[in-house]
Amino acid sequence: MSTAVPVVRRSALALLAGVLVLGYAADQLVKAWAVAALEPGQPRELIGSVLRLHLTRNPGAAFSIATNATWVLTIIAIVVIGATLYVARRLRSRAWACALGLLLAGALGNLTDRFFRAPGGGKGHVVDMLELPNWPIFNVADICVVTAACLIALLAFRGIGVDGTRASGDDAKATEPAGATADGIRPEKSGG
Repeated sequence: MSTAVPVVRRSALALLAGVLVLGYAADQLVKAWAVAALEPGQPRELIGSVLRLHLTRNPGAAFSIATNATWVLTIIAIVVIGATLYVARRLRSRAWACALGLLLAGALGNLTDRFFRAPGGGKGHVVDMLELPNWPIFNVADICVVTAACLIALLAFRGIGVDGTRASGDDAKATEPAGATADGIRPEKSGG
């Protein structure tokens, strides 16, 4: 087996880890700041009436769905994290690395709240603080999950697999440079 594939895989995994760490850290830092600096029920304008800071604690999912089934949301987040890690074993695509890193960052960010914020034990309320007009209040973890979902949909639409290859047939393979995957990663040559 060529050493080029492990190099590409390590590169993609390193990118996934970097996106995960940055997304998770941003989520947790913004939540810590919001809890310390904002008062519930007292929104502050950030960008006029377009974006406001409005501290809330959400026991449910988006649009306050499943507020009485917080433990179900905790289980779903754990399953999503497990499935994402399982899929990441085949990772050789930078675009998929970004998507999966964002998905993990968002799921872990909100899962952290479920375990470590009141009432705790998998039933904790998620800290939300960003408010757009006519939209539910959300947080950085939610932004990560939605961005990941959009990127995953785009990659699936384009037929790019987690391993970086195109699933659309021989025409796509004929247009790719030799040795490159669908998202442009060229395996590095080894040796001298």
